[in-house]
Amino acid sequence: MPRDNIVMKEKLYTTIVKHYESCFQKHGDNCLGVGWNNQNDLNKRFEVMLGVIKEDPLSKTELLDLGCGTAMLYEYIQNRRLNNIIYSGLDLSPQYIEVSRKKFPGSKFYLLDILDDDTALPQFDYIVMNGVFTQKRNLAFDQMFEYMKNMVLTVFGKARKGVVFNVMSKEVDWEDEGNFYLSFDQLEEFLKKKVSTDFIFRTDYGLYEYTAYVYKVKYKGK
Repeated sequence: MPRDNIVMKEKLYTTIVKHYESCFQKHGDNCLGVGWNNQNDLNKRFEVMLGVIKEDPLSKTELLDLGCGTAMLYEYIQNRRLNNIIYSGLDLSPQYIEVSRKKFPGSKFYLLDILDDDTALPQFDYIVMNGVFTQKRNLAFDQMFEYMKNMVLTVFGKARKGVVFNVMSKEVDWEDEGNFYLSFDQLEEFLKKKVSTDFIFRTDYGLYEYTAYVYKVKYKGK
């Protein structure tokens, strides 16, 4: 899969990891500690993320939460008794993975950088990336966009059925320098040319962002 060697070699995206770790050190295991302002909005995101799943609720679904933080998505899944979802998590932060493993010792958590080597990561039905591309911190737009494209291409190769991720919408009154804003046109062009022609953009949940469901073209769901 194509990757930008300069961007990946320097690992400029580690500045994003450090940002989230600083949130955790300051606020602990709650929504603020994983970089979100309030739990209600985070629950909306969780609901939208899980909306990527097409299967009947009685069918078992293997899901990877990439950028899992402290596995709050799994807490949401358990609280809503979504017993059809077989959950695993992945993060670049040892702090987050340590907390997640202590909270959920029966679940599988991966501490690895799939842009370095994705061979240790098995395939999943769906892969969720909530908040992985909403912050760019001090990266330039082009650097962040290349990182996002490399990640989506790599992760899509590990999904049997589809992936889901969110980015900040360009349709806002003002932009925060640390956030990553991406137009529909830019994302659509990338997905159609490099990933899949079977995708959906969701803007119907009242937040200043949008979510992309990207499916394998050969997969039609049930």
